[in-house]
Amino acid sequence: MGANTSQVSDLSENLNLRALVGTEVISENDPFWNQLISFTFISPTSSGDSKLLEEAVIPLAKILINNNPRTGNFGALVRVFLGRTKELKISTECQDQLFIWQAHNALFMIRCLLKVFIREMSEEELHLQFSYQERAPGSYTGSEDLLEELMSNLVHLIVEVPLLDITYSILFEAVTTLLVLFSYQLFHKDILRDGLIYQHIMKGRCLSLTSRLVKTLLYNFIRQEKCPPPTTHIFEPQAEGGGLLYGLASGVASGLWSVFTLGGAGSKAGLDQEQNPLPLSNQSLLLLLVLANLTDGPDWPNPYRQAVTCFRNTQDTSSLPAEQPHTFQINFNSLYTALCEQQRSDQATLLLYTLLHQNANMRTYMLSRTDMDNLVMPILEILYHVEERNSHHVYMALIILLILTEDDAFNRSIHEVVLKNISWYTERSLTEISLGSLLILVVIRTIQFNMTRTRDKYLHTNCLAALANMSAQFRCLHQYAAQRIISLFALLSKKHNKVLEQATQSMRGRQGDNTALPDYAQDLNVIEEVIRMMLEIINSCLSNSLHHNPNLVYALLYKRELFEQFRTHPSFQDIMQNLDTVIGFFSQRLEQAGSDLSVERVQEVIMKGAQALPKDRLKKFPELKFKYVEEDQPEDFFIPYVWSLVFNSGVGLHWSPQGIELFSMDSG
Repeated sequence: MGANTSQVSDLSENLNLRALVGTEVISENDPFWNQLISFTFISPTSSGDSKLLEEAVIPLAKILINNNPRTGNFGALVRVFLGRTKELKISTECQDQLFIWQAHNALFMIRCLLKVFIREMSEEELHLQFSYQERAPGSYTGSEDLLEELMSNLVHLIVEVPLLDITYSILFEAVTTLLVLFSYQLFHKDILRDGLIYQHIMKGRCLSLTSRLVKTLLYNFIRQEKCPPPTTHIFEPQAEGGGLLYGLASGVASGLWSVFTLGGAGSKAGLDQEQNPLPLSNQSLLLLLVLANLTDGPDWPNPYRQAVTCFRNTQDTSSLPAEQPHTFQINFNSLYTALCEQQRSDQATLLLYTLLHQNANMRTYMLSRTDMDNLVMPILEILYHVEERNSHHVYMALIILLILTEDDAFNRSIHEVVLKNISWYTERSLTEISLGSLLILVVIRTIQFNMTRTRDKYLHTNCLAALANMSAQFRCLHQYAAQRIISLFALLSKKHNKVLEQATQSMRGRQGDNTALPDYAQDLNVIEEVIRMMLEIINSCLSNSLHHNPNLVYALLYKRELFEQFRTHPSFQDIMQNLDTVIGFFSQRLEQAGSDLSVERVQEVIMKGAQALPKDRLKKFPELKFKYVEEDQPEDFFIPYVWSLVFNSGVGLHWSPQGIELFSMDSG
């Protein structure tokens, strides 16, 4: 890097960089630093270009690791950056773009070096790299912790420097550098529950800025600011030539903003812009998720999680409770809109889950919205495309539905929202359907996919729990939704018979054979649990809202023979009583109406019969209600998941899969 560097291949030959990592001590007052940080290197935003950059930086960083204990040049670079951050806010107000540009370049270099350091050494060794400094007369000496100073400055920068075209890049770099500092977790299989970086962010000088940092990261996500366009150049091209004035290299031409808009060396211009047009929004969300999922300390809770769980709406005028130390206010309407728009990404879905599950204020607000379809539809689309999504994204989407269905008002209101022509639902043309019926269709499709492919009991349980929560409020089920409920029962019945047959045959063939056999008893037990749950869901609907669901009664009568085999089964006898009553009652009325009835005539008989069936004929069962509860030690699931998102989605960040211990590459 240095005055005119613009290609990755140039890095190893660059004289300024070789001086930085070399054996000569460079005083932090040396004019060298101005020259070093006046470059127009295009910072990569794609993983491929980041890989090329990393490969070029590694050999330089390794030389610096060897020489830095004697030169202290890394610490000098950090102090040069810190010196500039003190003036950043004033520079922004004065539109001093040159100053901001140089501060960004210094931080970009620190971030690139740190990323290699973290892979190569322990936190203690990293801390030493910060502490080495020149001992020449008149040099800067002090007992300050430079690592903590850097982290504190980055947090201050993020919360205090306003987001403008001229500050976009340095704000992105500050967020990215903090992410890199936490990346030690990637190289450890066990969850890190302590350490210097953890201590600094949890208990150090950063602690007082907790709520402001969380609020700023959320607003970065909400604002969805695109990179400034390629035309936003800081400097016009200068004439070719040598001389270097204070920080203004003659070769400075394309300006800072090509950092994002053009991608990196060798990338197609604009390609990354389309793939990830919102680097600051994306990176801020990843950092927020990393912070919110840090584990609690032995005697202190995670302040960032506290902030995420208790922030309130700007329209909430009640006084702030004293027992919530990190609370703040934010515009819920803006946050809700951003959440609705961004659900295609894992990280936005994880944020939605976190807020629904942990922030009671936000949950109450979401459930009070009259446009819940804007939130629910993207979640249903995730589940509909289950084959293309990773299992964690599907889980999060499903748990969000389960949490929503815990609310009776939600379960009623979704049947009042009518949708037209759902383009992504391709199995059947749905010209008009309620949101409730569509939700049922998508959840049933997920169960069927799971039965044939993944066979994940956890997925089954959550799907059925969501249907069960909704069942008492099923209203005016679409004909196709009613058919799919009964079709799912038919599939389960068929599977039950197959497993039963396999179990019987294996018992016969077992005589005299001591080899281990498949555990059909366990398979049978699981399938019978699912069948019972489906019967309870159908029963709940019939008991509570039979007269609102003629299409379900029609589908039940049409496939009544499916239920015969379960009438005398000891596991289902009690729950079958109501279904028997309904089937018997309506069958009798249809017989009385004559033979060869048209579909319309059958529906008419059902509608009238539904009004005539005495409610006391149906036995009362306890209400079906399931509540989502996070498992013990949720960090064992969430921390690897969050870091797999950073690994896969971090803008301009590339880690070699070798050495990643936290998760296996196929789950990442």
